[in-house]
Amino acid sequence: MNTDFVNLTTENLVNEHLCCIIRSKKLHQGIEAKRQWLSDRLKEGHVFRKLNVKAPVFIEYAPLETAWVPITGDNYYYLYCLWSSQKGKGYGKLLMEYCLADAKERGKSGICMLGAKKQKAWLSDQLFAKKFGFEVVDSTDNGYELLALSFDGTRPKFAENAKKQEIESKELTIYYDMQCPFVYERIELIKQYCEINDVLVSFIQVDTLQKAKELPCVFNNWGVFYKGKFETVNLLDVAYLKRILKK
Repeated sequence: MNTDFVNLTTENLVNEHLCCIIRSKKLHQGIEAKRQWLSDRLKEGHVFRKLNVKAPVFIEYAPLETAWVPITGDNYYYLYCLWSSQKGKGYGKLLMEYCLADAKERGKSGICMLGAKKQKAWLSDQLFAKKFGFEVVDSTDNGYELLALSFDGTRPKFAENAKKQEIESKELTIYYDMQCPFVYERIELIKQYCEINDVLVSFIQVDTLQKAKELPCVFNNWGVFYKGKFETVNLLDVAYLKRILKK
């Protein structure tokens, strides 16, 4: 097994690939946007650890206090993403174990992550997390769950504003940040579809920690509203967008 892992730092960030979308030569605007986003987050204790191969095998987490999510709790890590495209080789286990060991070494109270009663395509595998002892500690009325592995009995929770799940605007509204390199291309796809089909759409960039903590919905890097109601944290393709617009 290849165990050559690399942690991104402010020094190597420019030269290391970011796993999700592999590009060796041609610049990708989503990747460069994430690279810029990470340049500030790494100074806040954000961790991006990857297998040193050109494949999506990585974990990404941050102190909950500086994680761009509407979740409250003291002294936790928030797990944004754990992804291994090389199934069956144990890399996911190694990455999770690294996060657990890091949390314990730094005296953290635990680790938490966003999940759902029904697994969402753009969220980390919650069944995998539950094998390590993660359990549901909070939930929303529409089926999203906060999973946590507590070391000291404390529990994080969704901020009250995250459970609101309503906004005044009735048009298609998408909150986003640049934490995920796929966000840029999905915005361009949705803009194009909405322009061609005369659909009103608003994109609201979450560009500060305060905005993220005050969001009216659960959030990992993306949140969709339509007719004033929260729809999903999943990044949209055209087929999914059409289903939402039919409501």
